Amino acid sequence: MNLERLRNLPVSVLLGGHSAEREISLLSGTAVADALAALGARVTTLDTATPDWWRRLEGTALAFVALHGPGGEDGVVQGLLETMGIPYTGSGVLASALAMDKTLCKKLWGAVGLPTPPFAELSAGSDWQAVMDQLGEAFVKPATGGSSVGTHRVASASELASAFADAAGHGAVIAERLVQGPEFTVAVLDDKALPAIRVETDSRFYDYQAKYHSDTTRYLCPCGLDAAGERELAELALAAFRVLGCRAWGRVDVMQDVNGAFFLLEVNTVPGMTSHSLVPMAAKAAGLGFDNLVGQIACLGLAAEEHM
Repeated sequence: MNLERLRNLPVSVLLGGHSAEREISLLSGTAVADALAALGARVTTLDTATPDWWRRLEGTALAFVALHGPGGEDGVVQGLLETMGIPYTGSGVLASALAMDKTLCKKLWGAVGLPTPPFAELSAGSDWQAVMDQLGEAFVKPATGGSSVGTHRVASASELASAFADAAGHGAVIAERLVQGPEFTVAVLDDKALPAIRVETDSRFYDYQAKYHSDTTRYLCPCGLDAAGERELAELALAAFRVLGCRAWGRVDVMQDVNGAFFLLEVNTVPGMTSHSLVPMAAKAAGLGFDNLVGQIACLGLAAEEHM
């Protein structure tokens, strides 16, 4: 991929925003901006929490979306950029919206036969004991959140009710059956799966602290699967990505149960790009440095616009 086309190109990095993942977005966006500058682009950073930030997009040849969570990863910003005729990185409006909504995403996967853990949509009127009887030990998650914000592991009806009360502050909520076994993540770049990473944590689960602040979380790459397992995991991740209509880059999170079966958790269409982030880690394992990774994502954004 010709990264020379980025030299002197006016690029706006969209970061920050209003979501609960603002802190991580600021870190991701700053790292991306530094990489683009190193590649010779003329970089402007735009915090979308700033009033009328979009007015500063005039003259931008590419918007690099480094926003995490609602308002940036759910198709809203993508729709604005399309309306303004500005090329942007990552997935389009519909794919972003589908991937952001775990309920819709899981229903779509189930409809085409892709494996995902059983789940229940929760409301204030839910029968907590009936949900526990249906699912057993479970995770409670905001349906449109990320970075494990508002996520809880529950083993009783009382824990479920308490977890719902917290998660509901972030929007619609689902409970998803716990899959006992190792956790994997597969980065996707230009319709190819990068080496899978196995995630291990001493925490009760891979929560916000374990993801972004812990120095004891372990990332194994090679991930420990045999060649057949690696292929199966890569093919499943790509199928999950493609079914949603995602493009360019992203990350698919997967659990493996004690019998060796894989189950899809979610797709991230704007994964983190911090020092603890998994896509740069997978790219490095594939021989791709951070600056070149960012450059490829930027070029894929330009290519998508040209193709359309």
